[in-house]
Amino acid sequence: MVRRGLSCTEAWQCPTRLEEAMIQQAMGGADSSDKKVFSLAIETSGTMGSVAIGCDATILAGQSFATPKRHASDLMPTIDALCRAHSVFPTAIDQVFVSIGPGSFTGLRIAVTVARMMALAVGSRIVAVPTLETVAQNALCMDPTPDSAVAVLDAKRGRVYAAAFVRRMDRFEPVTQPAEVDLRVFLSGQPEDCVVLGEGVAKHIFAIQSLGRAILPESFHAARAEVVYRLGQLRAEQGQFDDARSLVPLYVRLPESEEKWARQNTVPAP
Repeated sequence: MVRRGLSCTEAWQCPTRLEEAMIQQAMGGADSSDKKVFSLAIETSGTMGSVAIGCDATILAGQSFATPKRHASDLMPTIDALCRAHSVFPTAIDQVFVSIGPGSFTGLRIAVTVARMMALAVGSRIVAVPTLETVAQNALCMDPTPDSAVAVLDAKRGRVYAAAFVRRMDRFEPVTQPAEVDLRVFLSGQPEDCVVLGEGVAKHIFAIQSLGRAILPESFHAARAEVVYRLGQLRAEQGQFDDARSLVPLYVRLPESEEKWARQNTVPAP
């Protein structure tokens, strides 16, 4: 956890660097004095959001938000603080790596909105990084490193968002797509020596333990912007960019408000 960016008073009196960049871009006078190409990674799928900034494959710094579940209020000040701390003008941010979901509906919407805003305002290219794949990489820090892992996030209603991964060289690669599942059923189809990690573990721990699966320590459960950066950089090097205008979060299922609307507005079949 790190210090916040501007105080409320300062924020009203002084535009953020992103706002400054948008103004200059609109006036056709964006700053081009700094020739370095920078990238930004955003992770807001879980309880505690974070941001990382880097140059090419080098991560310069990462910051967690000051408070949990405050993505809307903390994201922009955290980005601004990182840019100012490393003298990075937003027009120099060529790539934005965004944790795309599944996860917190609100958190994902905020991150995708900011990524799209930067793409449209200053021309940043976007890479969408699957959140469960980000979580799975935390298992690389275990000694010995497991051969397989299952990343889980709570989906409420007694279910989880889950995906299975196997270790290939220096990363975990998915063998299933993110899905909303019954955790007992899903784990029953995975190798017995797989490890389980993710913010969904706490609410489903008894189901995991009943199947005898190993659970990684809590410090391995959260998705982190630094990992989003690493995975995003790999995709960027392969030219796997996403279109900003059509980019949407990976919800897996509809948000509850949309499900409710659909139920209320569905015309019964004759």
